[in-house]
Amino acid sequence: MLIQVNGKEREVAAPTLAALLDELGYEEAAVSTALNESFVRAVDRTATPLQSGDAVEILVPRQGG
Repeated sequence: MLIQVNGKEREVAAPTLAALLDELGYEEAAVSTALNESFVRAVDRTATPLQSGDAVEILVPRQGG
């Protein structure tokens, strides 16, 4: 299906937000996620389905000073 990930269109096979993170290589990373501008908690990602046209944001924390 075609969705947007961080503002870029991508063709993905993942049926859920958790599966998308695995597909994109974020499976073990500490990230924040949003689906269609709504925050999704890590514990809810497995039960959060994706649909064609969805917009996903994946935010990776940065360290520094």
